[in-house]
Amino acid sequence: MNRHTTEHKPASSKDHLDRRAFVKFIPALGVAGLVAVNLPVSSPAQTPSASPTPIPSPTPAQPSPLGEAYAEVARVRFGKHLEDSQWDRVKRDLEGNVRTADRLRESKLKNSDEPDFIFIA
Repeated sequence: MNRHTTEHKPASSKDHLDRRAFVKFIPALGVAGLVAVNLPVSSPAQTPSASPTPIPSPTPAQPSPLGEAYAEVARVRFGKHLEDSQWDRVKRDLEGNVRTADRLRESKLKNSDEPDFIFIA
């Protein structure tokens, strides 16, 4: 009996794929998937719309009184060091900080909520 001879079992049916045929089949599946993704999808029941509905542009929110108060304090303390473009940015940043603080206050925590981190001194 020779060690190098292998026995080849005939396939029991036409639908049976051996390992080599299966490995050759895998790239074809990938190509088929890419082709299927790029095919145009058309539906006979779909009717074209006359015109898309316009999305209204958001109007800028009015500055909060607290944001204006912070801006006034910053103007009194640092106004002589800031140019107009820098001053506009400071006012926007302060207003953003006030709105962020308001959103944080709106989220209520339970006593059982654990902190995001554990502090060990």
